[in-house]
Amino acid sequence: MTDVPECSRVEVTKVRCVPVDEAPAEGGRCPSSGVRLYADDGDAAMGLRVVTLHLENCGTGTFRVDGSPRASPLGEDHRPVSGVRVLHDGSFIAGSTGADGPPRPLALRPGERACAGLVWRNTVLSGTPVNAPYVRVWAEPGAAPVMVTPEPDLGTTGKLAVGP
Repeated sequence: MTDVPECSRVEVTKVRCVPVDEAPAEGGRCPSSGVRLYADDGDAAMGLRVVTLHLENCGTGTFRVDGSPRASPLGEDHRPVSGVRVLHDGSFIAGSTGADGPPRPLALRPGERACAGLVWRNTVLSGTPVNAPYVRVWAEPGAAPVMVTPEPDLGTTGKLAVGP
C-alpha cells in the first residue's frame, strides 16, 4: 500500500460542446473528407492572442488549398456573433505572428500538413467586450466545416484575423 495524496475539490467553470459532425480531430480515424482540421491551445501575451489551425491530409489523394480558411466566430448558442469583422491576414492585428503575408496555393500529399493562424487582441476600451467561444472553420470553399473552441475574447475591437 502507498499513501494517497489528499485531493482538492475541482469545480467545472464552463463546458463547451460542438456538433458531432463538426468536431475537430487531432488524431484517430481519418474523416471521410480525407483531411483533418483542428486548433491548438494557442499563445497569449499582453492582450495578443494567436491560435494555430492545423490541416492534415490523412487521405489517399492530393488535397489542394488556395487562400485562407474561412472562419465564422460563434456565440454560446452556436450562432454567428454580430459586430465581428473577420480579416484575412494576421498583420491587420499584429505583425510577425506567423499568420501574416499573402496566401499561396498548396498541394498537400498524403501525410503532409499545413497551418494557418487565428489572431486577435483582447483590447478593452469603451463599449461592450465581445466573446465568441467557438469558431466555425472551412479549410476551403465547399468543404465541411469544423467547429473549434479557441475562446476568442475579442475585447472591444470586434476583429478576428485569419492568416493564410
